[in-house]
Amino acid sequence: MAPPLVTVGSGAAARRLLWLSDLAPAPGRAGITGDRARADTTLRRLRAGEALLYQGDYRNARQLLSALGRRLEPRPGTLPPAEAFRRERARRAEAQAVLLRLLVPVGPGWRIALARAPDLSAALSEALGPPPEGEGLLPLREVLGVAGAHEWRRKGVPVPALGAAVHPHHGVFAPVRGEYVGLVARALEARDLAGRTAFDVGTGTGVLAFLAARRGARVIATDDEPRAVACARDNATRLGLADRVEAREADLFPEGRADLVLCNPPWLPAEPHGPLDRAVYDPASRFLLGFLRGLPAHLAPGGEALLVLSDLAERLGLRPPDFLATEAGAAGLSLEVMERTVPSHPRARDAEDPLAEARGAEVTALYRLRVKG
Repeated sequence: MAPPLVTVGSGAAARRLLWLSDLAPAPGRAGITGDRARADTTLRRLRAGEALLYQGDYRNARQLLSALGRRLEPRPGTLPPAEAFRRERARRAEAQAVLLRLLVPVGPGWRIALARAPDLSAALSEALGPPPEGEGLLPLREVLGVAGAHEWRRKGVPVPALGAAVHPHHGVFAPVRGEYVGLVARALEARDLAGRTAFDVGTGTGVLAFLAARRGARVIATDDEPRAVACARDNATRLGLADRVEAREADLFPEGRADLVLCNPPWLPAEPHGPLDRAVYDPASRFLLGFLRGLPAHLAPGGEALLVLSDLAERLGLRPPDFLATEAGAAGLSLEVMERTVPSHPRARDAEDPLAEARGAEVTALYRLRVKG
């Protein structure tokens, strides 16, 4: 399908440019802005729904985007946890929509057509595919995200519990919260899984699948996001585990049964605002409920599942405290807490975070699930 066209400018000087983003819908029209733009004026225009093509210096464009982001940051306040979360999600949704309306021109070969723009052709090709045949438009926020993801993929993210790095692809959530990986690693370290079959449901970069494979299991790792499947395959090859880890595109489980099922689902029941958000936000707990209800049909006799889940949703009042135990029991599963840990990421200690109190008290647990009887 051909990319949609966006009319840029007005009158005789108007141009029709290709819309190249896979993160934001194409605007019908776009105005022009540049190096003399003031952040407050630009923010008013963007909030009113206008898309703006930046023409000028790339570094100035980045500074403008940063200034806009600062103006959209939350204001300190004291609210009940659930209301604080609701407002924070609304604020982030607005910020995402507004900031994606500041656009940059893209030429053939994925060249950013601004003064002093770096060569991002490799990063953009990696994330978005072959370059456009003509001139096009991309949100600057998306360009910067692609550039950052390219560096993460190139350098890798160290995972201490794995003793190696994984290389996240664009649009695939990186395992930056190492405590959940550590919980699973400790649970598996004394096990010999040779000859056993394991599933890793919602694999992402594949990190939990690799832990099981290193204990001897043959692992089928699933994800409903094609980029995650490609990422897990790439990482399996990098780690020399391609013969023991098979990544497949699937909604939750693959066919068949496994002796061991691993899962680190999205933790918060809310709507995602972009591809990366889907690793964190699970609308109406669809993923978690689907996993619990489908698990009995995919466990081999005597098999077990290891589920990693934070209690942040309960602390924010988004789910009742007994939600997991109730739903596991209704699915015919026994539930046992194996180990608990507290988060070590910087946001857990950020007093300016609107959800600081809940994050500071958050506990992540590793649960063992078995079919009753």
